[in-house]
Amino acid sequence: MLQGINRIGRSIVGRVIIALLFGILIVSFAIWGIGDIFRGSVRTQVARVGEVDVTGEAFRTAYQTEFQNLARRTRQPITPELARAIGLEGRVLSRLVSEAAIDQKVRELGLSVPDALVVQSIQNDPTFRGPNGQFNRATFTELLRSNGIAEGQFVREQRTILARQQLVEALTGDLAVPLAMREAVHRYGAERRGVEFVVLAPTSVGELSTPDDAGLQSFFDQRRATYRAPEYRAINVLVLDAGTLAKPDAVSDDEARRAYERAKDSRFGSPEKRTIQQIVFPSRDAAAAAEEKLKAGTPFEEVAKERGIDESTLTLGTFARGEVLDPATADAAFTLAAGGVTPVLDGRFGPVIVRVTRVEPGTLKPFDEVKDELKRDLAREAARSRIEQVHDAIEDQRASAKPLGEVAKERGLELTRMPAIDRTGTGKDGQPIVGLPDQASLLQAAFRADIGADTEALRLPGGGYAWFEVTGIEPARDRTLAEVRERVAADWRSDETARLLSEKARTIMDRLGKGEALEAVAKELGTEVVSVSDLARAQPAPNLPANAVARIFATPVGQAADAESQAGARVVFRVASATVPPFVTTTQDAAATEERLRSALADDLLSEYIADAQAKLGVRTYPENIRRAIGGES
Repeated sequence: MLQGINRIGRSIVGRVIIALLFGILIVSFAIWGIGDIFRGSVRTQVARVGEVDVTGEAFRTAYQTEFQNLARRTRQPITPELARAIGLEGRVLSRLVSEAAIDQKVRELGLSVPDALVVQSIQNDPTFRGPNGQFNRATFTELLRSNGIAEGQFVREQRTILARQQLVEALTGDLAVPLAMREAVHRYGAERRGVEFVVLAPTSVGELSTPDDAGLQSFFDQRRATYRAPEYRAINVLVLDAGTLAKPDAVSDDEARRAYERAKDSRFGSPEKRTIQQIVFPSRDAAAAAEEKLKAGTPFEEVAKERGIDESTLTLGTFARGEVLDPATADAAFTLAAGGVTPVLDGRFGPVIVRVTRVEPGTLKPFDEVKDELKRDLAREAARSRIEQVHDAIEDQRASAKPLGEVAKERGLELTRMPAIDRTGTGKDGQPIVGLPDQASLLQAAFRADIGADTEALRLPGGGYAWFEVTGIEPARDRTLAEVRERVAADWRSDETARLLSEKARTIMDRLGKGEALEAVAKELGTEVVSVSDLARAQPAPNLPANAVARIFATPVGQAADAESQAGARVVFRVASATVPPFVTTTQDAAATEERLRSALADDLLSEYIADAQAKLGVRTYPENIRRAIGGES
């Protein structure tokens, strides 16, 4: 190409053409390739609070830290989609914006932290202590290095954190909790109520006949959306994990036997245990004198009582041999029969005499009983190393457009066919479909895909992969009454029963309001009055679920009301009493309540302060930079 350009450039016309081409190329680079020269620098911050930027790097670091902490707390893999669904991005951004607002307030107020306080806070941090419990420079340096943090950066961050703490403590420190607030919380939690009630069972309204076709059709039309058929999809699923690859029949009895010998004590058996009592003596002479008394027939408990040991502390507990802290005690105790007493032993805490009161023999499942289980486990363990290899082979077959059914047949794997399933994992019969791997993620992906679409394998939380293909789609539609007639009839009877029970309950409440005794009403109904004298606010009782208890505590003493009960029943009650014990401010419960209220008030006060600071400083966020900082859509 260079030779061609050289030939063209020998003529005047050729040189003009080349000059034009290169001119156009230079201009295009100037406009599109290096446009930042004209437009200025590209913004990379995710938010701006007043005059301070929250950088994309700071957001990315904080987000990744929260992401990993969330995975550790839940002990399960967290996908970016799940993190987004629970609002992780918003929480991280909100925290960083709040910190930026506080930092600006710190600067406005002229707060500063001396070097000595920063050094002291680092030296007092238990994370940086060595084996002797003191600050260890090597530990400090190694931890910073392993986390990729420079020492100067860490010191600056500590100084910033301490300055924030100064402002926060000035706002919320020594916050007084009003006595009226503490008393209100005490009344709410300590109040007890006495109540008497009757239960109106669904059968008390009599047998209901199904309405005619017109009535049922009217009921159905009013609730047509309730009976709408959801979208169903036909899906084939191929699972590859240790369970599907495992071949237990290929594991020999000898291999299983060796595994059994290695694990039998810890996995298939429980060790022998003994209940141990002991008496510790201050000297060998005192122990020897006690030993003579025991030989002469003095009860063990009486000797212990002479040493000031009562029966509640005489027994150490029931232990396996390895659980006894004192080796001398363990060796001697596990040679005795039940009721046996040792001679004087040189124990860890002095001379000691031990008695064994009970022996629990060890147990061990025989090999034949656990052989199949061992073979399955060994086969699964061997299969785990082959998962990635088989995965790559299946991906090659999928790349050649081979259907999952053929792939499963060639690989000796089982293909699960689901002719109809909705987004919630329910079949057309209304029953949940079980056995799907990582069902939530699988259905979410399947209902985004089209028929015949090339879909990616899902990585399973427990290891392995799942492939799926959508083979059919049945759109959502309105059902006809004929399709759901039995369900509609059952719903009509349920609604009608609830309506009649509610009317009956109102009639009873009117009678009680006129002064009629509940016992007389119960006798007329053929039921009994139930009384509860010490009902707590958060303590459901028989026939009084949480909603009924809440209703009871919202009803004045002496008045009647009703509430739903279990299994479609209804309760009509009258509040007989309400008592609240005196509020004593010196109890542990009162102190704990005060501390919780103080913490809640401090959080509210700080939140209001930060909100006011942000409103005055002004906050602007950049969603495109958030997306760029962590990848994906926000």
